[in-house]
Amino acid sequence: MKQPIEELAVRLGQALKGRGWMASTAESCTGGGVAYAITEVSGSSAWFDRSFITYSNEAKQQMLGVSATTLAQHGAVSGAVVAEMVAGALAHSLAQVAVAISGIAGPDGGTPDKPVGTVWIGWGLTAGQVQTHCHHFAGDRQAVRQQAIAAALLHLCEALDTIST
Repeated sequence: MKQPIEELAVRLGQALKGRGWMASTAESCTGGGVAYAITEVSGSSAWFDRSFITYSNEAKQQMLGVSATTLAQHGAVSGAVVAEMVAGALAHSLAQVAVAISGIAGPDGGTPDKPVGTVWIGWGLTAGQVQTHCHHFAGDRQAVRQQAIAAALLHLCEALDTIST
């Protein structure tokens, strides 16, 4: 059963607020959509610190410290890059938890190895290992972006659910 983005954002906020934690986002293909969903929740300033919209490779390097070598070896749409984006978001914010997204929303930009709808999501805590997952979403650009936003929020919620308070 899929949960609407709004429900996931509220659920995330409750989990973070209960711990006294802050979140940060680092987004590429979603263009700030996760941050938008989070800040639609009243009171989110208590648990959301900031967002980095790093659409270009240069922005990923400058704002988040993503390595040029990682980008060259793996490409922007990769687990290695979103892991570095998460680390950068945590290092450059007051957040204890961060999520990062990089993908190909389409309709152009896909390749045989990374077709349209390929989206890598990474998430992690300041005191923990970064996890990454590759999704393959279907639909047009808007559908891919909406599915990526929901998946990012769900990954964060599930990560927080596994931590005892």
